Amino acid sequence: MKLIILDRDGVINHDSDAFIKSTDEWIPIPGSLEAIARLNQAGYRVVVSTNQSGIARGLFDILTLNAIHQKLHTSAQSVGAHVDAIFFCPHAADDNCDCRKPKPGMVHAIGQRFNVPLKGVPVIGDSLRDLQAGFVLGCVPYLVLTGKGEKTRAKGGLPPGTAIYPNLATVVDRLLDTARNQAQPEEPGLLKDLKRKNA
Repeated sequence: MKLIILDRDGVINHDSDAFIKSTDEWIPIPGSLEAIARLNQAGYRVVVSTNQSGIARGLFDILTLNAIHQKLHTSAQSVGAHVDAIFFCPHAADDNCDCRKPKPGMVHAIGQRFNVPLKGVPVIGDSLRDLQAGFVLGCVPYLVLTGKGEKTRAKGGLPPGTAIYPNLATVVDRLLDTARNQAQPEEPGLLKDLKRKNA
């Protein structure tokens, strides 16, 4: 099974410093849902991992969060995309939980739920904590420059080997191109030599 883990705000939908507190405020980034559809078609299980401390802060309740995630699912389905699961942490930073990124608890739970080793699994985020949560478990970090991504890149301190792309769609393009290239059979040596001579 191929698994990929996406942050939500700033990766799939536009972010807000005032939090996404209603379905009206949840607006997908152009091309992000179509990128998820391409991942689905390539055989990926797509899972979202998101900190939602707005619940602990009293800015919205679990029913509102569920409605936002229902809009995400419905919007994805409208372009032929499917999100397999959404994991969220409802706690505040001072709650000292294990699930709030950059702690790895939520990503670890995803690996357990899908029974997939996390080594090599792509994790895509716009903030350092998104990448750190996966990196410590062996995931491959990808930073997108949407959301808080530009500020994250400018601040530095990214995990070693972090790849940086403009948005989710371009990360997906790269992942699928790499997979296609790896899947192409190597030409026999004689055939390559003949092509070289005839060139």
